[in-house]
Amino acid sequence: MENWKSLGIVSKLKQKSLQQIEVTDKKIALSYKDGEFFAISGVCNHIGGPLGSGILEGDYIVCPWHYYKFHRKTGLGEPGYEDDKVPTYKLKIEADELFVDLASRTERNHPQHSKHELARSPQREAGPIRIAGISTTVMDLKYPRASTSEMLLEHALQHAESNGYTTRLHKLRELNFRHCEGFYSKSSHACTWPCSITQMDKNDQLDRVYEDIVHWADVILVATPIRWGAASSLYFKMIERLNCIQNQITTHNNQLLKNKIAGFIITGGQDNIQSVAGQMMGFFSELGFHLPPFPYIAHSLGWTAENMERNVRFVEKSKELREAACELVDRSVNLSETLIKTPEKCIEQRAGRKAFNSSSKLL
Repeated sequence: MENWKSLGIVSKLKQKSLQQIEVTDKKIALSYKDGEFFAISGVCNHIGGPLGSGILEGDYIVCPWHYYKFHRKTGLGEPGYEDDKVPTYKLKIEADELFVDLASRTERNHPQHSKHELARSPQREAGPIRIAGISTTVMDLKYPRASTSEMLLEHALQHAESNGYTTRLHKLRELNFRHCEGFYSKSSHACTWPCSITQMDKNDQLDRVYEDIVHWADVILVATPIRWGAASSLYFKMIERLNCIQNQITTHNNQLLKNKIAGFIITGGQDNIQSVAGQMMGFFSELGFHLPPFPYIAHSLGWTAENMERNVRFVEKSKELREAACELVDRSVNLSETLIKTPEKCIEQRAGRKAFNSSSKLL
């Protein structure tokens, strides 16, 4: 039985090449091109993004959330993904008014894909304490230079290994990864775990950092230089991509990080240590990390004594800074061992944020 509903006046609808229209409880992506209207479901197969709020690229409607594409006439996915199909609807025009037949809806085909490896439930495997070091220093890979923060980080990891702990080191400058593209700014549910960029781009290498932060490591040590009074640009590029971890708490009440410790190493030729440390501690606490007593070590010769050659020589020869790096490891490990023995029911959960469901159903 036909079920025709008005979409609006044709002359007005022609003014937009693509628009999202809601009729009763149906979301319609209406496109207009080359003198023809076509209507497909306005709900993307991926996670329910509003197709009609995207863009028209040739004859494909591109979802604004994660750029999945569907043909505006057939509802089929882009070449190579034709089995991924959204419903289509019949249209008719009567007296300058466009109507859609909701009863003409074709079937949606949403193939089930295997979950991304990172999407597994975090579960600590038995074994010695595992420590991941993350260096955020920027430099030319072809012409490397000395990095005081990385120097201390490597010394800390050597100390950890000498005590029987397992370590890994990530130098962000060696990883190919894209900037955060702000999916959360489009919709709270558009930011997914793992990051949609990681799911879509096989060349994106931040999956290595995700793996260690969420699944492998008990302790992370993040090292940064001070750049104009702030952490390095690579540090901020990384933490913006960690939004997907924090947003799991906000949108799904899903705390990925439990019983994990974060410590920090901060060095620079100019001062502003406390500000840099404050940002780092605040951010990683928001993800769910615990901070050990005295959670960071730092060094700066101060604004008036800025001299990079002298700064490097000072750190290289400083027994106090090397000892401090080792002690940061020891404090972090001590807290980690205590938390690992703590029953799950005794761990405090994140309060003050509740999940809410506003994503579209695949109708």
